[in-house]
Amino acid sequence: MSFNRVAPYYRWLETLVYRGQLQQARTAFVREIEHPRRVLVVGEGDGRFLEEFVRVHPGAQVDCVEASAHMIELSRRAAGSAHITFIQADIRTVALPPNSYDLIVTHFLLDCFSEKNLERLIRQLAVAATGDARWLIADFCQPPRGWQRLRARVLIATMYFFFRTVTGIEARRLVDYRPFLVAEDFECLKQVVAPGGMIRSELWQRNR
Repeated sequence: MSFNRVAPYYRWLETLVYRGQLQQARTAFVREIEHPRRVLVVGEGDGRFLEEFVRVHPGAQVDCVEASAHMIELSRRAAGSAHITFIQADIRTVALPPNSYDLIVTHFLLDCFSEKNLERLIRQLAVAATGDARWLIADFCQPPRGWQRLRARVLIATMYFFFRTVTGIEARRLVDYRPFLVAEDFECLKQVVAPGGMIRSELWQRNR
């Protein structure tokens, strides 16, 4: 799985289809996170979340794991490198320090994995999280009913076809990640759903 081929065009594609909704989803809870110390950002993309995050939390130490070298280059331009360590790797192959991160960030990442590998990934990240860690997630979802649900199904199916062809993601459909987070003692504190019902932002808190 690599987003190198789409990196130069990703922001343009995102804006064309969703306008500013994806960026609004990424940053929905940035100002509600109090004084994060050590942060793990996985699959950052072109750096727009990091740019906003380091502006609000300049003292946080951030490890950013991103498989695409081109995306890392874009992130460096957007957010700089102060207090950010960029790690070019597939997250599934990275040895993360246990019980180390008080904030995990996975925006538009979890939808790239099959159910089996998604459960493993969440368990891996949970091991690296502290007992009181928070977790920020922005991702796609299915509206519950009506024409918006039909529209979302068509659009999401098109996206999966495109990204499977161009980037090699393994997923073919959206998988509900929430039971895997609950199994690791995380609880969803807040949720915001964008107009149209297919983009969701969540703030999770661990109590262990």
